[in-house]
Amino acid sequence: MFLLDYLQHRRDCRAKQSERSSRIASLTDYHGPLTASDKQTLTSPIESLVAAVQSGTTTPLSILHTYGKLALKAHARTNCLTEILLPSAETWLARGEINLAGPLAGIPVSLKDTVIVGGYDATVGYSSFSGRPAAQDGPMVRLLKDAGAVPYVKTNLPITLLSFESGNELWGRCANPHNTAYSPGGSTGGESGLLAMGGGIGIGSDVAGSAGIATSMPGQEGVPSVYSPMARTLGDLTYFARAVLGEMRPWRYDYTVHPLPWRGEVEREFADAGRKLRVGVLRTDGVVEPSPACTRALRMAEDALRREGCEIVEVDGAPDMYEGLRLASLLLNADGCQMFESFRRFGEWNDTGASQLKRLASLWAPFRYLYYLWVKYVQRDAIWAGLVRHWRGQSAFENWKLVSQREVYRARWFEWWNEQGLDVILAPPNATPAVPHDGMRDAVSSCGYTFLFNLLDYSAGVLPVTHVDKTLDKLPASFNAKKLNRVARGAYKHYDAQRMHGLPVGVQVVGRRLEEEKVLAVMKRLEDALGDDKYQLMSLDDLD
Repeated sequence: MFLLDYLQHRRDCRAKQSERSSRIASLTDYHGPLTASDKQTLTSPIESLVAAVQSGTTTPLSILHTYGKLALKAHARTNCLTEILLPSAETWLARGEINLAGPLAGIPVSLKDTVIVGGYDATVGYSSFSGRPAAQDGPMVRLLKDAGAVPYVKTNLPITLLSFESGNELWGRCANPHNTAYSPGGSTGGESGLLAMGGGIGIGSDVAGSAGIATSMPGQEGVPSVYSPMARTLGDLTYFARAVLGEMRPWRYDYTVHPLPWRGEVEREFADAGRKLRVGVLRTDGVVEPSPACTRALRMAEDALRREGCEIVEVDGAPDMYEGLRLASLLLNADGCQMFESFRRFGEWNDTGASQLKRLASLWAPFRYLYYLWVKYVQRDAIWAGLVRHWRGQSAFENWKLVSQREVYRARWFEWWNEQGLDVILAPPNATPAVPHDGMRDAVSSCGYTFLFNLLDYSAGVLPVTHVDKTLDKLPASFNAKKLNRVARGAYKHYDAQRMHGLPVGVQVVGRRLEEEKVLAVMKRLEDALGDDKYQLMSLDDLD
């Protein structure tokens, strides 16, 4: 039986990759160099493209051809695409299935592979999910089409969804366009690669588990799963958010969405340069100190906001962020990693980080306890010991207790934030830049800077600020990884400024629950304040 399962897995992998290759080869209108007109389209704000479509000066089909051409070039470099929707997208336009009176009229939108599109698989990187095309569009795609957007490709991701990498056997490994020896991130790495190379707007997610979306962890509710737009430019991101929340009323499509329209008055309040911001700077999560590159990016952002007149304060006395990492880790994997493993066929490759999680969760209880004692009292690593102590499937009673602890922890953050009177927090998105392929084997637990805000269900946006510099960002001669806890040691095992030279580095702007308008407004103020230091996008000329 195991052999038959493996053989079917291999057949399904070959079939999906062959299907993708055939579809790409058949798209004769989408091959060739980018023209001057293509580049103008790709660099135009989506707001202006919408206006051009609705005025009749540009056709949606011409925009689709440009973005499709770009997507195929990006895929050739990074393997960022899964399902190729372009032929269907042309049909949708021809049949009038796209509402060109909507606020996103004619705008191509890429989708993480988990998003459900009628007639196509949503594989989540598992071969067992292939060959099962959806009967109809999911809520998100119905909303996008009603808004006038044109879904045109789906993008790569990690099997299990629990990784900063994006690879699986079904579709292959996705690479970072800045340096193909590195991951483009995860779990929405295919989107990242496509957007970096010129894609305009896409839909990604954070944390496995959601309603109405394909996932590796259905039923997971300990740490909220979030779907959100991603964009090449902040202007496009903000326009998209305004259009969807302000005009499309997404709660009519998805029962999990709050019936909360876009609050323009909040955006205007925090966009006003006369509004002095009180910004807390989170320099460390107490588990993994940010690398020199990430520290430099944070300092650049901090200095830019200070020059703009913002009040900068230290994030001091906040609830223990290590406790947040421990809670979030146990809640997310309260099933002992059984659910994401249940979809994986015999012999199917697994993400190296997810494999580590499963291996620890599968330890015989006495062995786990002995390992915990060894780590805590012999290796004297209380951080790692605390994470592995109860790393196993939780009973319903234990899970209820964890949820109760989560709510107490959220309340502590709520009170602390009130006491501090902060508008936003500025933080690293991660302790290091992108990891090399298979780096998650060591860095799987180094996720506290984003995982914390997943647990709290806070609004957060990541803005690229600079690139790794091989001279400015190298480790000091005095650095000694042996003195670090295992979580930090795993992250720093792969930090090498020389090899990482040119990789993007960003900062994270964090607000409280349902404060997207505020976060986007502050991100705009930060981007403007950076001035000449503003992040430089990858040139479209690099694609030719």
